[in-house]
Formats: sequence, C-alpha cells, structure tokens
Amino acid sequence: MTFEEYLVKKKIDSTAFKLAEPAQWQEWNVLFESMSEVSFTAQKLYLINPTRRKYLLKEELTEKPKPDPSVAKPVMRPKPKMN
Repeated sequence: MTFEEYLVKKKIDSTAFKLAEPAQWQEWNVLFESMSEVSFTAQKLYLINPTRRKYLLKEELTEKPKPDPSVAKPVMRPKPKMN
C-alpha cells in the first residue's frame, strides 16, 4: 500500500494536504514507507484526526436505488400466547 492509498483509506485528501503542508506530507511519506501501516497509525494516532478535519476527502455521492413503492413491506405481528 502506498502512502496516498493510505490517506484515501483514512479519508484525507492527499493532494490538498501535499499542497498546504508539503514538509509534513513528505515527512509522513518517508515514515510510512519505512514502517508498517499499523505502526504508522499507532505513531500518528493523535495527528491523523486533525489532519482529516483540515483535508477531508470529498467522496462522490452515489445514488442509491429507490425502493419500488408498489411492493408492500411485510407487517410483523406478534403471535398470541396459547396457554
């Protein structure tokens, strides 16, 4: 996994982050390449969320298929107790 793929996974816009803070992006890139993803996340745990808030990745909204209104949903009714 590359550093940019990692940032997408963490919902951080890599391009905006790189343009705004190139020194920090480069430092994180070098660290990410030298260690595992889990170790990097553990080391930068308290810095990832503030970075995500600054450079939130805007995902394209996909349209969900609308349910067919002509199809009725089943109604769940409790069964009466037989003693």
